Amino acid sequence: MQYRTLGRTGVQVSTLALGAMNFGAIGRTTQDEATAIVDAALEAGVNLIDTADFYGEGESEEMVGKAIAGRRDDLVLATKATMPIGEERNHRGSSRRWLYKALDDSLRRLGVDHVDLFQIHRWDPTTTDEETLSALTDLQRAGKIRYFGSSTFPAYRIVQAQWTARELPLGRYVTEQPSYSILQRGIESHVLPVTQEYGLGVLVWSPLASGWLSGAVRKGQEVTTSRSKVLPERFDLSIPSNQARSEAVERLAEVADQAGLTLIQLALGFVNAHPAVTAALIGPRTPEHLHSQLDAADTVLSADVLDAIDEIVAPGTDLAPQEKFDTPPALLDASLRRR
Repeated sequence: MQYRTLGRTGVQVSTLALGAMNFGAIGRTTQDEATAIVDAALEAGVNLIDTADFYGEGESEEMVGKAIAGRRDDLVLATKATMPIGEERNHRGSSRRWLYKALDDSLRRLGVDHVDLFQIHRWDPTTTDEETLSALTDLQRAGKIRYFGSSTFPAYRIVQAQWTARELPLGRYVTEQPSYSILQRGIESHVLPVTQEYGLGVLVWSPLASGWLSGAVRKGQEVTTSRSKVLPERFDLSIPSNQARSEAVERLAEVADQAGLTLIQLALGFVNAHPAVTAALIGPRTPEHLHSQLDAADTVLSADVLDAIDEIVAPGTDLAPQEKFDTPPALLDASLRRR
């Protein structure tokens, strides 16, 4: 396992981090399986676990809490808030009111008195940066969080939050958690240059592109991944963007074969090759999935392999732009761009 410094915090984290989204109902992962996954990940040198209150409305956090009991100090623990929890209109967002309650609920479910990294799961356009950063700064001073970060923020919102923190002054986001893979490279043109400018740690989610780069989605074979059952449109080959992804995957598989690598090793090695990236979040559903991904822990891609990937998917290109998660709201909601 390799380790890198998380932004400018001085904290050392493994370049493969464990994402717990699949723990519980979402991935149909039982507590025994989740504990086995955590055990194996820690034994392999993984020292960062990332979850969120949104995953199963707290179920993932509860399972992580049980899995790490008695060894809290051996790992860097991260969670998130702001996504809707239930139907109550104020049980979401990044207001001071909600963040205080959301964090207390997360700490209770995790069975800990603090988290190392508390992340704003999505930018909340209804709440000012001052409101959110002020609340996070106070929670940090209270000892409930050590650091705080953002997740899937547009580049301009990352910049705005950094300027707000500097001007007031308040604590600042020290990490960003964006979606990034060989098939979705758009953040190379805007988000990653900004994180480098401000010295943010970057924890990449979906480096296997929802299973497209796991080896389970290949031409001529039925797609049976759990994600394909929940979001079938992402794998429907009648959609042009999915056709483009399928063609890219077949070419990438050839590159991997020629380099003596699995497709998973190629995919994880690629995201960790970018100088802005601190760690790739892997989200195994079973212990078997975990071991296939841990094989990439020490993968270093040669310049020739990286050049071959660039020939297949050009730098800064998203093959499925409709699946971007940091698109400004006005591009998605016509009412926000009309008088």
